[in-house]
Amino acid sequence: MTDTPAGTAESNAQPYSVSELAFALKRTIEDAYGFVRLRGELSKVTFHGNGHVYLDLKDERASISGVIWKGQVRGLAVRPQTGLEVIVTGKVTTYPGRSQYQIIIETMEPAGIGALLAQLERLKAKLAAEGLFDAGRKKPLPAMPSVIGVITSPTGAVIRDILHRITARWPCRVIVWPVVVQGDQAAAQVRSAIEGFNRLKVGGPVPRPDLLIVARGGGSVEDLWPFNDEALARTVAASDIPIVSAVGHETDTTLIDFVSDRRAPTPTAAAEIVTPVFADLAATLADFERRMIRGGGRILELGRARLAGAGGRLPRPRDLLGPPTQRLDMASSRLGAALSANVAAHRQHLTATGASLRPRLLTGAITVKTDTLSALGRRLGPLIRQSLARAEDRLVNLEKLRRSLDPDRPLALGFARVTRSDGRLARAAANLVSGEAVTLVFHDGERGAVIDGPAPAPNPKRPATSPPKAPEQGRLF
Repeated sequence: MTDTPAGTAESNAQPYSVSELAFALKRTIEDAYGFVRLRGELSKVTFHGNGHVYLDLKDERASISGVIWKGQVRGLAVRPQTGLEVIVTGKVTTYPGRSQYQIIIETMEPAGIGALLAQLERLKAKLAAEGLFDAGRKKPLPAMPSVIGVITSPTGAVIRDILHRITARWPCRVIVWPVVVQGDQAAAQVRSAIEGFNRLKVGGPVPRPDLLIVARGGGSVEDLWPFNDEALARTVAASDIPIVSAVGHETDTTLIDFVSDRRAPTPTAAAEIVTPVFADLAATLADFERRMIRGGGRILELGRARLAGAGGRLPRPRDLLGPPTQRLDMASSRLGAALSANVAAHRQHLTATGASLRPRLLTGAITVKTDTLSALGRRLGPLIRQSLARAEDRLVNLEKLRRSLDPDRPLALGFARVTRSDGRLARAAANLVSGEAVTLVFHDGERGAVIDGPAPAPNPKRPATSPPKAPEQGRLF
């Protein structure tokens, strides 16, 4: 027996080609897993133009690609949607061109809402109850913005598409606030950008945008999840500047789409929504100008025609002025003779009236009035003098009475008036107490004094507290 060298068996083994191995694995997997039932969450759902649907089915630790052929799509119990948890049946196969395995899905039924989708639905219900989705709170977009703010990644096709569409449609200034649009920092950066744009002052060094566009391209639920952030949604709702949401493709929906003032299906559509077409506006204005000129010309022509028609029905000026002119001529021809006759009649009346006037009539009336006035003067003279004499006597008597009642008159005869410290007149000695300061008023001045000695005994005939009664004043008349 001859020993076989090591490695001879291995070297004699027939080598596989890559295709042979790939198709052998394909047959092995299809035979072993010709029918499987899987439960997982849908991700990266793509509806191809040929009618097929490509997707990923995943759980917490693994993911498998899946495909639904066009003929099976219409018979599905549920429409494939990213984030939806489903149960599918089919067979596992491989795709030799990429050396990967996948499941060919034949049936699909809902297995409950996925964790992310359930969380999103709860947040939607919460914000909707607070009124953040109400159409009444959404701000209108400016028709012709002069400054547009764009919040997106500075690289990629999104910003290029937006700038290209805006430049082609409307001449305005675009301010880009660069942010990351995927990952843990995306929501915070987008929120800071919105707040930063709102803090800009009108007329400041950096112009304040008239509206904002928040944009990014399409992606899976995980890729777009930062735009479902509650704090970001509240920032969008609280923005004073109108915001257009352009996140993902037309089939993608995020939370900020509901709270923004307008949702665009794509970033390019957002650029078209917020800008008018300058050429269209110019053409519209030119058309309005042509219509205005034509309308004005028609109005002038119609006015001329109406004026001509109305003028043809009016009488000629000479026909209107003929009779009045004739009457004027006839009246003017009679005016001279009528004025002469009027002057002659007034002159005759004046002559007749003057002839009846005589100077003696006037002088007689003056004499009668003079005699009447003299007689009245003679009768009124004695009465006036008597009245004056009586008035003079009353005046003299009043002066005598005034002098007799003058309180300072007795002072000239050597008397003095005693007043107390409060200005009251001391009418009796009983009213003064020992040590009280008083003022003595003489006819030529005042002197101070202090009361000395005890108070005098009261007069039994008259109470000390009752001042002497003043003598009754007599009557002059």
